[in-house]
Formats: sequence, structure tokens, C-alpha cells
Amino acid sequence: MPRQARQKSQSGNYHIVLRGINKQILFEEEEDREKFISCLQHYKGICGYEIYGYCLMDNHVHILLKEGKESIDQVMKKIGVSYVSWYNRKYDRSGHLFQDRFRSEVVETEEYLLAVLRYIHQNPIKSGEVKNLREFKWSSYGEYIDHSRIVDREFIFGIFANEREKAVACFKQFMKEQVEDNCIEANDRKRLTDQELKIAIQEYVGIMRPIELQHMEKVMRDEFLRKIKKIAGISTRQIARLTGISQSVVAKA
Repeated sequence: MPRQARQKSQSGNYHIVLRGINKQILFEEEEDREKFISCLQHYKGICGYEIYGYCLMDNHVHILLKEGKESIDQVMKKIGVSYVSWYNRKYDRSGHLFQDRFRSEVVETEEYLLAVLRYIHQNPIKSGEVKNLREFKWSSYGEYIDHSRIVDREFIFGIFANEREKAVACFKQFMKEQVEDNCIEANDRKRLTDQELKIAIQEYVGIMRPIELQHMEKVMRDEFLRKIKKIAGISTRQIARLTGISQSVVAKA
């Protein structure tokens, strides 16, 4: 079956996900992450793209960028070849490191641009690696708060406010908000339908009707919510919809 054509962004903005082949670890040491960031920086000057965000997890990478002189296919090929060649020499290996085709989604509005950036920055928290955004060294969050190295942050700050101090304060608050941003993910997990989730809750949690959680005491309710959130293929938004409990309460449970 031929590959589906990659959707073209009218704004030039894309959320890109690079994955290790067969969940291969991409970064064994800090030096490896430093090298990947250097590749982003090097080809930024050559290809003319702008970077709004990134996050380097162990076996996948998120990048939020605005296309420049070259297409994202050309950009990601150059970055991939450069990093993989260096990685293979360092670890005395050969062959592919990244999954054949990177994933991408178009980002057409400022609202969704900010949502994707928040999703990218919150990746290490949702994976359990850190408890707050500042703890994770290998995302663009630190570049927004401290000194920018490769991130073009002025456009993002300008969405929040004209005055820098206010823009930074609004940015920090927005990045901390606990919501379920429906962005593309690093894996291919299947989302459950509402009916499938109801059945899973019955079988895995032992609750016949999700709305029963509304009438439970807080401690018991949160315990059941934590169990439900462990079911693969669901989102806090879907849980909120089925249980009638607010999304923020579900996220905090």
C-alpha cells in the first residue's frame, strides 16, 4: 500500500515526532542529547527553519518548528543522517536508528501552536520522569525561562503579551495547566471508543456505570480514577465525559 501523502501546513508550522526503530534508545548519555541539539542548531542556519519547541525523551523526540527554505522532509533527513552517522560511529554500530518515516501534524492556529508546545513540555511529567517542568534539562522550556540557544521564543511570547515580564508569567502559567492536549503521540496506541472504555472500566475496575464515581467519597473516587487512567488508550477528556467529573479533577487524581 502506498504511503499517504504528508499533509501540507498553510502556516508552515509542524509538530514532528521522531521515534527510535523498535523503540530503540536514541540517547544513552548527555553527550548524545547535546549532539542532537547541535544538529538542530546547525541545520537551522542552513535550512532556515524556526524552532518553537522540542523535547528529547529516551526513545523519541518532539520538535515544533516553522518550515523555512527547505521542506520538513528535507530538514528531517539532514538532521537524521547527521545524528545517526555520529551515533553509529560512537557506539560502533550500523544500520537505522530512527523509525523509517517521522510523524508530523500541521499546526495552523496560534491556539493549537500553544497547545502543542505545552504538550511537548509536559511529556517528561506525564512519563513520570520529573515532577515539574524546570527539572527536565532536555526540553525547550528552560530556553523560554532562561537563555535561548536554538528556540525562537519572541513569537510565542508575543502571543501572550507585548510586555516581556507579563508574557513570561503568562507563558509559565499556561505551560503548567493540566489538560489533555490531543496531539500526535510517540507511540501508535489505539484510542478506545466510549463503549470499549465502559466495558474496560467494568472488567478492570469493577464499576458498572462510570457516573457512579460522582457519588463516591473523594478518597475512594480518586483511587478509582487512578485505576481507570492506567487503562491503555484513553484520555482524561474521555474519562471526564463518561464520568461527568471535571477534567481538572480527573487529571489531579
